[in-house]
Amino acid sequence: MDQVSFQDVVAQTGASWDEVSWEDNPLLNLVTADSREVKPGSLFICMPSASRDTHAFLPEVAKAGAQAALVHSREGFALAQSLGLAVVLVEPVGTRFNFALGRVCRLIFDDPSSKMKVVAVTGTNGKTTSTWMIRHALASLGQKSAYLGTLGFQIGDSLRELSNTTPFPVELWKLMDEAARAGAETLCLEASSHALFERRLAGVQFDVGLFTNLTQDHLDFHGTMENYASAKKLLFTEYAAANDKAFIAGLNREDTRGQEWARELPCRVFTFGRSEADITVEPLSVAVDSLHLSFSALGEKVEARLKVGGLFNIENATTAFTGLIALGVPVAEAAEALAEVKAVPGRFEAVPNDLGIGVIVDYAHTPDALEQLLASARELQPKRIITVFGCGGDRDRSKRPKMAKVVSELSDVSVVTSDNPRTEDPQAILADIMVGIQPGAESVQVIDRREAIREAVLMAEPGDVVVIAGKGHEDYQIIGRTKHPMDDRLMARAALQERGG
Repeated sequence: MDQVSFQDVVAQTGASWDEVSWEDNPLLNLVTADSREVKPGSLFICMPSASRDTHAFLPEVAKAGAQAALVHSREGFALAQSLGLAVVLVEPVGTRFNFALGRVCRLIFDDPSSKMKVVAVTGTNGKTTSTWMIRHALASLGQKSAYLGTLGFQIGDSLRELSNTTPFPVELWKLMDEAARAGAETLCLEASSHALFERRLAGVQFDVGLFTNLTQDHLDFHGTMENYASAKKLLFTEYAAANDKAFIAGLNREDTRGQEWARELPCRVFTFGRSEADITVEPLSVAVDSLHLSFSALGEKVEARLKVGGLFNIENATTAFTGLIALGVPVAEAAEALAEVKAVPGRFEAVPNDLGIGVIVDYAHTPDALEQLLASARELQPKRIITVFGCGGDRDRSKRPKMAKVVSELSDVSVVTSDNPRTEDPQAILADIMVGIQPGAESVQVIDRREAIREAVLMAEPGDVVVIAGKGHEDYQIIGRTKHPMDDRLMARAALQERGG
């Protein structure tokens, strides 16, 4: 990281004269929001937080050698001044703080997003799988690429966990810098609606943006579906416009929002879908662990045999194929590359056994995702589908009965349990869910998730399929504010072993 002057940092924030103070113009060579990382020459970021006043760390970071601070209150500004720090104030009005911080990070990290191609995937369902597919398809073509999203951060064979699908600005820019320094030619990232709305991605230069679909989720944060859609659309409007690159959009024409946006956006657009789109897909065969698809794009028609299965992965594969085309990969090579992609952890992941019982673990946690998941499970022609599911606490309550309705209509037995209850009463969450269980549908309530999975596996007979939905790859359960070790796949294996399988 090259040194930059504090004055240059201030210029990126848009701060007025009374929001800046310094005695000299220190040179900065590190930016961090973690007081433990501070070294001489650091710019310390006091991130706004609902749980603590981060200005309390200023004495500690000043002692550790920080040269400057970016603060978010007048009180913090005065404290930084008293400690002899160069300081700039950016009040958290609307999205101003993250917007300014993104510009600051871009300067200090010398804009790694300009040194590689950046493709972002947004939408309710399919972000993780589509992004994962693009990254691994590029890797199969010999391109060094990075993945950043729900599963963590991956470059090469190393995958490490992240706290958020789309990190906050300082961590985001650090990871982009790491990817660029490691020689990544492309960064494939998931853009959550929260991150887009909060401008966590401000300053990032995108080459490609992909939209998968829009179904109900996160209304606890956005309030309405219109607000939720508007947050997603920002990728293709505000972020695309603040870009030195020739931005290309890939939009799902099967979704009404995708159709609308395709008519409105001023950038180059590829639409994709089953028909009447720039890029079309025709499923030739669908199995639990494979897909045979025919793609048409740019006047060419190619077939691809994928190592992932399930009906919902048709849309994911088409999203990924569109992303590859938008990145300039030739049509035939894009199809060949997708054929090398392996299944995403925790997405329609089978738990093998010798009992003749199908056990599938999946991340589906919205009504639409559950509908697609259970339709794919029904394609296996099981005797019965037994579905274990719950709903996250401190999240959109209105989707709970809708999820229950889908599960009880498309399953033979619904096992209602806890997901990540967080700070809510698990019994209250189950009560919300049970409102949507359809009359006459067989269901049981088991609050403890481990016991619920065990009960579902023990009740299953040869020919049945047990679907364990909601947590997928996650190896923890959040109770209160604490993460407790818990992995649906391991619990399913334990229950199968108890039966001798």
